[in-house]
Amino acid sequence: MYVRHLQVTDFRSWEHADLELEPGPAVLVGQNGQGKTNLVEALGYAATLGSHRVATDAPLIRHGAARAIVRTAVVNEGRELTIELEITAGKANRARVNRGPVPRTRDVLGILRTVLFAPEDLALVRGDPGERRRFLDDLLVLRAPRYAGVRSDYDRVLRQRNALLKSSGHARRAGSKGDIGTLDVWDGHLARHGAELLAARLDLVADLAPHVTAAYAGVAPESRPATIRYRSGIADSFPEEYGTTGRADIEVLTDALLAAMAANRDQELERGVSLVGPHRDELELTIDVFPAKGYASHGESWSFALALRLGSYELLRADGNEPVLVLDDVFAELDRRRRERLAEVSVAAEQVLVTAAVPEDVPGELAGARYLVSDGEVRRE
Repeated sequence: MYVRHLQVTDFRSWEHADLELEPGPAVLVGQNGQGKTNLVEALGYAATLGSHRVATDAPLIRHGAARAIVRTAVVNEGRELTIELEITAGKANRARVNRGPVPRTRDVLGILRTVLFAPEDLALVRGDPGERRRFLDDLLVLRAPRYAGVRSDYDRVLRQRNALLKSSGHARRAGSKGDIGTLDVWDGHLARHGAELLAARLDLVADLAPHVTAAYAGVAPESRPATIRYRSGIADSFPEEYGTTGRADIEVLTDALLAAMAANRDQELERGVSLVGPHRDELELTIDVFPAKGYASHGESWSFALALRLGSYELLRADGNEPVLVLDDVFAELDRRRRERLAEVSVAAEQVLVTAAVPEDVPGELAGARYLVSDGEVRRE
């Protein structure tokens, strides 16, 4: 898989940019603020329908513009598909594939797969659990696009159940029973969607864990072993091997979620929020037996963040879905050994896109096509 063409209109700082690409390494060189990261962000958006830098779409639209357009031509096993995404603040986005509209924007997922490593990835280790849950879910969708719908359904049910918990809690405090019968119905919906998402996460972590451990050993051979493990609030209700080996059972997880919701009903009504489900879970990162967050040094944290991305890349390759590798301004942050390890993996990719402030930041192994990004233009040298 590789990207043959990227074009953006009114995306971030770009009024217009047009980039012809080919397999192998491509390096975008430009000083900070020139827009090179905006270009790879657009590429990532075409792959995931999200940004690695912001949580909403509004900042992606150039100031003063009504909408942003991202077009990519992707070649996969000799077949070319063109994706066009129209991003509009406050309205539903629209998508086209080969110039034809698709019913849902998320129908483009799976056409392009990317793994992006960026300075923001340090938050995967040092940030809150939401960062790590998002990492898992984004990887789930890259691996099997149908999980975009599973995640969307779960989030929708969660919002509705939280609203009902809040209103029923107020009613109960006012001396009324509230709409408890309806809450039972929403418990069933949340358990069903939650079990499907939870099972997928558990299976994903079981598959990803050995790749992350191996990648960490490669970039930090002097450090103690690194491991990842999925930690759920209902872990006591399902077998210990979930999240390490074997496959998760959706029926077992549905029953466990329903039992946990029943046990926490009074507390949930009091607080007006759902206290049980995948939205409360955590991906635990450990070095030896210690949590990476709060324990790992700065170098170890970088190594772990890099291992999560390299592990993702290797997992997708093992699935037969080799992604485009994107390295956004990261070589300046890494020491010599980590640069060498990252370059060693990257050079084997069918296509790797690198951004850097100066050419000297990029290892010689990745010296391929070079593009200069400056003064609102991008041109090949």
